Amino acid sequence: MRALGKLLFALAVTLSVTAASAQEERKTPYWASISAGEAMMRTGPGRNYPGTWLYRRADLPIKVVEVYPSWRKVQDPDGTTGWMLVHLLSETRTALVTGNEPRPIYEKPSEASRLRFRAEPGVVGRISRCDGTWCRIEVKGKQGFIQAAHFWGTDRGETLD
Repeated sequence: MRALGKLLFALAVTLSVTAASAQEERKTPYWASISAGEAMMRTGPGRNYPGTWLYRRADLPIKVVEVYPSWRKVQDPDGTTGWMLVHLLSETRTALVTGNEPRPIYEKPSEASRLRFRAEPGVVGRISRCDGTWCRIEVKGKQGFIQAAHFWGTDRGETLD
């Protein structure tokens, strides 16, 4: 049984090192999201640094602004910056709906198309296929297009395939 435990530990270390290595090659800044149900932001790149914020929202979009071996300095939607372990992050692109009122989600990337639903400010969805002005968003199984100006999670004019 001890051998199995050692093997699983070695596999977990290998996977986390592989994920860290894959993300190290990316040029900063870049977009990511929180993959864990709980993720601690710290004042520096190490567990010995004090925690400043505990995020309890998987898929929350964050911007990675600096890379340090298995740590990433990130910025959250409010502009707060700090450090997170790389294995708490995902390359999945997400967006946080912004504003003071529900945002329209359309069937096609056009205000002239049929309205599918409205997303309240603070709603998080997964995004894809951005043309610099519109992005396809999925929120709890519902899909449609949202104007890039109505969420936080992409750079101005950014395109995604």
